[in-house]
Amino acid sequence: MDNHTPEQRRKNMKAVKNKGSKIETMLQKELWRRGLRYRKNAKQVYGTPDIVFIGKKVAVFCDSEFFHGYDWENKQNEIKSNRDFWIPKIERNMQRDSEVNEKLQTEGWTVLRFWGNDIKNDLTNCADIIERVVRNNA
Repeated sequence: MDNHTPEQRRKNMKAVKNKGSKIETMLQKELWRRGLRYRKNAKQVYGTPDIVFIGKKVAVFCDSEFFHGYDWENKQNEIKSNRDFWIPKIERNMQRDSEVNEKLQTEGWTVLRFWGNDIKNDLTNCADIIERVVRNNA
C-alpha cells in the first residue's frame, strides 16, 4: 500500500532523474577523455539514447538494474511493496528496451546497452567496447 496520495506520488516520481545519472556521467567522462565526441540524450534518435554518435550510427544506453529488469526472473520476487505497480512497470520498460533495440537496428544503428554495475565496476571495458565500435563504424 502506498503511503502517498496520487498527487504526492506523481510529484516524487517526476523528480526522479532520467538523465545525467552517475553511471551515464562516468561513461561520458571516460569517452570524452579518450577523444570520442558524442551527443547526450539526442531526442532526434528513437528511444533517446544516453550517448549517441550520430555520424557513426551508434546508440549507447546506460541501464539501471532495477528499472530495466536485470536478472528479472529472480529479482521480481524481491519486490515487496507496491508489486501491482512495479512489476508491470519494469516489465513494460524491458519490452520498450527491446522495441527500441529492434527499431534502431532496422534503421542501421548499432545499439550498445550497459548495466549500471558493469559501468561502475569495469568502466574501462565498457569504454573499450564503445570506442572499438565507434572507430570501426565507417
